[in-house]
Amino acid sequence: MLSLVKTVQQSCELSSDELVFLLECRAKQKVDFTLIDIREIFEYTDMSIKGTDLLLPTSTIHANMDQLTKRKGSFLIFYCRTANRTAQMLFILRRMGFAHIAHLSRGIVDFRGEKLKNAPLPKNI
Repeated sequence: MLSLVKTVQQSCELSSDELVFLLECRAKQKVDFTLIDIREIFEYTDMSIKGTDLLLPTSTIHANMDQLTKRKGSFLIFYCRTANRTAQMLFILRRMGFAHIAHLSRGIVDFRGEKLKNAPLPKNI
């Protein structure tokens, strides 16, 4: 599991199966990370990944940058619909000094783990 975390952090990318595995490990308190959805609120309420910790829509990310900055030393995993927005986000965050970040390759559309419809908004919203 630790080798997977290192590999994911180096490549900045993880597959659906890898995220499912990490979510299972986190439920057993074997790994710690923050799962962040950067889609808009209407997208989140339509469908989200079970275990999402934060919703930081890209349209408001600058106003909520402090929420990311507080977690700069933590392992952060981002997802969006198809991974286009998260790829751009990772590029920006890397330039800002974030080292422990990754994104779900192919986004939620390819995620084969548990998804929620009409999930309550995370506490940060």
